[in-house]
Amino acid sequence: MKKAQSLLSLIPKVDTMKKFGRVVRVVGLMIESQGPASSVGDVCVIHLSKDRPDEENYLLAEVVGFREEIVILMPYTHIQEIASGCLVESLHAPLEVKVGIGLLGQVLDPLGHPIDGSPLPKGLTTVRTEQEPPNALMRPPINESLSVGIKAIDGMLTVGNGQRIGIFAGSGVGKSTLLGMIARNTEADINVIALIGERGREVLEFVERDLGPEGLKKTIVVAATSDQPALMRIKGAFTATAIAEYFRDKGKNVMLMMDSVTRVAMAQREVGLAVGEPPATRGYTPSVFAILPKLLERTGTNEHGAITAFYTVLVDGDDMNEPIADAVRGILDGHIVLDRALANRGQYPAINVLKSVSRLMNHIVTPEHRAAAERLRELYFTYEKSEDLINIGAYKRGTSKEIDEAIEYEPIITNFLKQDFMANVASEDTVNELIAIASGGQ
Repeated sequence: MKKAQSLLSLIPKVDTMKKFGRVVRVVGLMIESQGPASSVGDVCVIHLSKDRPDEENYLLAEVVGFREEIVILMPYTHIQEIASGCLVESLHAPLEVKVGIGLLGQVLDPLGHPIDGSPLPKGLTTVRTEQEPPNALMRPPINESLSVGIKAIDGMLTVGNGQRIGIFAGSGVGKSTLLGMIARNTEADINVIALIGERGREVLEFVERDLGPEGLKKTIVVAATSDQPALMRIKGAFTATAIAEYFRDKGKNVMLMMDSVTRVAMAQREVGLAVGEPPATRGYTPSVFAILPKLLERTGTNEHGAITAFYTVLVDGDDMNEPIADAVRGILDGHIVLDRALANRGQYPAINVLKSVSRLMNHIVTPEHRAAAERLRELYFTYEKSEDLINIGAYKRGTSKEIDEAIEYEPIITNFLKQDFMANVASEDTVNELIAIASGGQ
C-alpha cells in the first residue's frame, strides 16, 4: 500500500510534454540551437526531419556550452544532413555505455557499439563515461610490481600494479608495437586499449598484428579514427576509461593503454576553439589542461582493484618539453622515452633508460634488484657521455677505469635491453639476468 501511495505521489511531478529546440545555425562542427532546456554534458537527439521526430533519421550531439539563450552542441557524427529548423531533443543525461565481461574480444566505437555492426551481448551493465576520480584517501598505496614481459621495463623501469606511465615518442618510433607487446605479455586480468585519432588502416593492423589472437582474448579495444569528429575522439578516451573502471570495481587488475593522449588534447582544443575559448599555450586552450588531470587521475588504485595505465604521448619534432608532454609528465607516475636514435640503429624496443623513470620502482623492488639497475644505469651513462670521444678514436684505453669498464659492458647492456617484439620474458628471469650482469657474471 505504501509503495502504491509513493508511486501515486509522483504522478503530478511527471512532465507529460516533450520539449524540443530548433537548429538555428551551423558553423563548422558547431551546432547552435534555440533550446531545449539542458545542462553542459547532456546528450541531445537532433531529428533530421524538420517537421516531426523520426525514430530512424537522427544523430546524437552533446551540449558543450551556451551563448545567451543559444545552446551550443557538438555532434558525435558528421553533420551533412542537418538543416535549419531541425528539432533538438535533450535526453537530460550524459553519455552512457554498456559494459560487461561479454565485451572481451570486441572492438567498439566511442559510443560503445561494436564497429563490425554485430549486436551487443546480453547481460551488460550501463555506466556513465564521465566519472569522478577515486577519493585520494581511498587509494591503497602501490606495493607490488606488475610484470609486462619486457626486459627493459621489468628490469630497469619496474612498473607497480596500479601505476600510471607515459610513453613519450615521436611518430614511427614503435609506440604501437610496444603497446602490443605489453598487452600480450602482461599479468593483468583484462586489457582495455583506446586507439584515439589513429589512421583507419592501423586499427585492424594493430588488432591482428600487434595484439594477435592471444592478446585479443582478454582485451576490449575502443577505436576513434582520425576522420571522426573531435567529440568522438574525446569520448573514445572517456569510454575506455569507464570500461576499465567498471572492471576495477569488480576487483580485477586492469591494464589500460591509450594511444594517444596527445590526440585527445588536440580534439579538446578543437572543441574549445569552436566554443570561443582563447588559445593559450602554443594554441592549446585552457580546457585542454583542465581535462588532462580529470582523465588521467581516474586510473590507478581504489579500494576494489587497480588500473595500471600506459598513455602514449606523441611529441612534435621529438621535443619532450612541448606543452602536452610537459603537462602529462607532471601528472603521471613515471615516463618511458622512446629514442629515435636507438630505433635508427636497430635497438627495439627503443627505450632510452637514461631519460626514462619509474617513480615507484624504488618502493616495489628488492634491494638487490635496485642496486643492479643503478649499476647498469651508471655504466650506460658513462659510456654515452664519452661516446663521441670513443667513436672518433680520441680516447685511449687506460686513461679512465670507469670509461674502460663502460666500453666493456656497453654491448652486454645493449643486448640485455634488446628484445624481439614477439618474445615474452618472465620478470624473474629478467631480474636474475640483470643482477648477473651487474655483478660481472655477464
